[in-house]
Amino acid sequence: MEEAKVFVNPISPDKVAEAPGLLAYAHTAGGAVIRPEDKGKITGRAVAAMREQTDMQLSQLYKQMQLLAEQATAIRHRVEVSERIYSAQMSFEPVVGHTYYFYTRKNGQDALSMVGPTEWGRKFPFERCLATVRMMADHTWDVQYHDVSYTD
Repeated sequence: MEEAKVFVNPISPDKVAEAPGLLAYAHTAGGAVIRPEDKGKITGRAVAAMREQTDMQLSQLYKQMQLLAEQATAIRHRVEVSERIYSAQMSFEPVVGHTYYFYTRKNGQDALSMVGPTEWGRKFPFERCLATVRMMADHTWDVQYHDVSYTD
């Protein structure tokens, strides 16, 4: 029988790793260079990216808040104008979707009319036409301001 040859590893056991893929450095001459990361740089980049994203999101929320505030102001104004129109003198019941004319009389009272400012002929019975108004489905008024004075 032939004796089994015993293999003797020429590399020192101190220089061989049991799990070379888990080493924190390259374990072969052609391996990728592995350098320790600068934690300050990593943190700095991450914080900068986070701030950029949150600033962008806060800016979007601010724009949305501005839009909502403008819409709330417009609704509040529409309610105030609607209350003024409803307190004006009118000799008819307004119909949703129809256009009317909002006037101020010479004595300061408001009036709502179906007759436009150019349809009165020679004698204009009001001091001025404040607006053309259209009743909306929620019974508020869409207002197009004129504030034009007409003389006799």
